[in-house]
Amino acid sequence: MTRYAGKKALVVGEATGIALAIAKRLVEGGAAVLLTARTPQQRLRAGAELGSAARVVEPAAVGTGPDHESDVDLLFVDSVPTARPLLPRLRDGGAVVLTASAPSAAAVQALAAELVARGIRVNAVAPGCIEGPGGAGSLPPLGRLGAAEEVARAALFLATEATFTTGARLPVDGGLSRP
Repeated sequence: MTRYAGKKALVVGEATGIALAIAKRLVEGGAAVLLTARTPQQRLRAGAELGSAARVVEPAAVGTGPDHESDVDLLFVDSVPTARPLLPRLRDGGAVVLTASAPSAAAVQALAAELVARGIRVNAVAPGCIEGPGGAGSLPPLGRLGAAEEVARAALFLATEATFTTGARLPVDGGLSRP
């Protein structure tokens, strides 16, 4: 599958869960990916899972490399403060997707308004009740916990297919945030 062929993506977050699921789908689709991982064990495991189309580095190394990290098309980060120092690397016309549940709709909209002149879209997924460490106590209305892969699909939709969408915050929480 070459859905993301020719794209460069930077995925900043833990090399587990949602960030790793996003990186896997990007690699499967032909993108070149740079993923951060805190521990050497996480870097080795993620590197083995992703193969040669991805580089897995410690968070401090992002921005020190000469080529792969520059001029990215897609940026996946957990928060607006994490995104800010990486924005100069993002190509005009690119996309930012915030992947933690914390960004408020106002924060997403403010960053989107700031980057609109560069044609950069900014959106967020708001995951909730995801399987794995730190999983929630009660089940959402759908009656099950979600999977990191489900959040990754929503994040990739916002990054690559929702080309006329910016400033949106998409709950991926099994209905927990419904009124």
